[in-house]
Amino acid sequence: MTIEDFKIYANAGKPLDTEEIHCFMDEMSNEARRITFRLNTAYHTPDEVRGMLSELLGYEVPQSLRVFPPFYADFGKNITVGEGVFINACCHFQDHGGVTIGDGCQIGHNVVFATLNHGLAPEERKHTYPAPIVLGKNVWIGSNATILQGVTIGDNAIVAAGAVVTKDVAVNTVVGGVPAKMIKSI
Repeated sequence: MTIEDFKIYANAGKPLDTEEIHCFMDEMSNEARRITFRLNTAYHTPDEVRGMLSELLGYEVPQSLRVFPPFYADFGKNITVGEGVFINACCHFQDHGGVTIGDGCQIGHNVVFATLNHGLAPEERKHTYPAPIVLGKNVWIGSNATILQGVTIGDNAIVAAGAVVTKDVAVNTVVGGVPAKMIKSI
């Protein structure tokens, strides 16, 4: 299986439930851990951080990307980052289903992006179901927020610290709470 084959399969929303997919996911997870362990165990210049992130993500990340490690990804090859993005320390990317971060986004400490969910029925819980997370332009995600699978956050929106985002967020709005609800329009 190739990364492109996996992305096509995951984008279809099919359960990740075959032996071939599990083996591929394990292989990608091992590679992601090798890179992130190296990234997270010593000081690196911003250029070195971008170099390791390019290796992790599988493409040359923008020169304008700024990341404060530690940075965690359990797949790594399904994250797309725009220009002028800042990601603060200790963020976690479960990116099997895809994470897209638009231009100018600001991501606070300890933010979690979770693109997989398990089946509800006990016999289906061993299967995971992917769905993408998409952040528009100029989105600000506060510290300790969690963004769940299938969520799109519109341009200029703000997610308050500690929020758990389970549904799409409209453009130019502030959401907060568990689960996140609209607080106000910008």
